[in-house]
Amino acid sequence: MYKYIVEGGFPVKGKIKPSGNKNAALPCLAATLLTEEPVVLKNVPDLEDVQVMIEILQCLGSSVERISKNEYKIQTTDIKRNDIPSELASKVRASILFAGPLLARLGKVILPPPGGDVIGRRRLDTHFLALKELGAQIAIDGQFIFQANKLIGREIFLDEASVTATENAIMASVLADGETILCNAASEPHIQDLCRMLNLMGAQIAGIESNILRITGVKKLSGAEMTIGADFMEVGSLIGLAAVTHGELEIIDAAPEHHRMTKIAFGKLGISWETNGNTIKVHAGQELKVIPDMGGMIPKIDDAPWPGFPPDLISIALVVATQVQGTILLHEKMFESRMFYVDKLIGMGAKIVLCDPHRAVVVGPSRLQGSEVVSPDVRAGMALLIAALCAEGESTIHNVYQIERGYENITERLTSLGAKIARVKDV
Repeated sequence: MYKYIVEGGFPVKGKIKPSGNKNAALPCLAATLLTEEPVVLKNVPDLEDVQVMIEILQCLGSSVERISKNEYKIQTTDIKRNDIPSELASKVRASILFAGPLLARLGKVILPPPGGDVIGRRRLDTHFLALKELGAQIAIDGQFIFQANKLIGREIFLDEASVTATENAIMASVLADGETILCNAASEPHIQDLCRMLNLMGAQIAGIESNILRITGVKKLSGAEMTIGADFMEVGSLIGLAAVTHGELEIIDAAPEHHRMTKIAFGKLGISWETNGNTIKVHAGQELKVIPDMGGMIPKIDDAPWPGFPPDLISIALVVATQVQGTILLHEKMFESRMFYVDKLIGMGAKIVLCDPHRAVVVGPSRLQGSEVVSPDVRAGMALLIAALCAEGESTIHNVYQIERGYENITERLTSLGAKIARVKDV
């Protein structure tokens, strides 16, 4: 185990390229099972969740060749088993993503309950709904058993716009008989990446970027080469970091089109940036001040399914708000435990009222003081790192494994921008 020793008060400055989107890489890795031919994935982030997914693929019989640090060639000529080892499934929530492709290719899959961040109840009901609609029978006996003699396309209305359930439904549908119309589908950038990869493999998916997908089943998929897009959560985190340290960052290959709602939300905190092609530039010297709603009312930042403000950026927006003059309400609607790290910010000197598990009122600016904290999950962990980097004095962050699950090589990359972070053994 490692910890970070962070010295705050140093502005970040320079150029940085965001990592590939982990939440795109994970379903794309699972989708390689849908063909016997080789699939090359580029810009895959070097993260533990990715390595666990690769271990699962290898257990299933996939040949995985690491061409370079962020590029893999995967081929699954024969699938050797239809069950996922429980010790691997428990390490990563994305293990549920093997349900769709294994069901499509084998007709049966046995999955233990998946692992992942503890940020409240994370229901799997929508996965079951979608796969049942396609013709699967599902039994639960300490693990999930999916079976289907044949998957048949049909119109499906998801009871919530679940990202992973949408991805499972897509992967099951591409080889189903007939047309599947997937309504109330999630449409985040990582789902768009999955759909584009599958189309490169010969799938017929229309409506990408929308919440209604029309999928015409095909008999067979081929190999393809796919480059994973930028991690828009990392881009949002870097924008917040630049603002609160009064630094200046140029984020290249940032896919600015994915940050229109982020720009509106951060704009309520007085943060702006300019775009030049595929680059986002955050300037130093911004006046961090809450912009009231019409009539002088206290504004609100709340999350929503895409293209709303991403729930994973609520933690980042909250810590940024502690450094902004004025009062703002943050409303996390989707996960009831997402804000339970707020006490750690209060301990550093932040003025925050946690109204309930979903809402917090932040009054700023606060002079944060270095502290000793524990990272509870990946996004809260990054928020605490940003808080430490703008605080006075030294902070120690434990359980940084949680941060490193979502941010590739983060200490070295931020240190290159002027941040003072030491990664040391936690004894």
